[in-house]
Amino acid sequence: MRRLLPFALFAALPVWAQQADLQPLPAVPPPPPEMEAFDAAIEPQVTIVKQETETREEYRIKGKLYMIKVTPAVGPAYYLVDRHGDGVFMKADSVQAEIRPPMWIIHSW
Repeated sequence: MRRLLPFALFAALPVWAQQADLQPLPAVPPPPPEMEAFDAAIEPQVTIVKQETETREEYRIKGKLYMIKVTPAVGPAYYLVDRHGDGVFMKADSVQAEIRPPMWIIHSW
């Protein structure tokens, strides 16, 4: 009998949940105006420059250029990224990762 008691209580849970006095949640208030301006400041500005040989998409935040996507007429697209914010753009490869493990020689003979 003691073994059946937990199963009987477990089977009664759906009936107990249906009898609860449920009320709808209140409506979600709109975000304050300063949060909308904050989101707009984070959203990047994209400028598209089309030429005969390539198409460039320049990404800026607050007027500062931080990434360029170059889509040549022939070949795959590639990205130029300003990693340190100093205006020097480096090609962003998926092969060359930013994190490189240390490779020290511990012993040789």
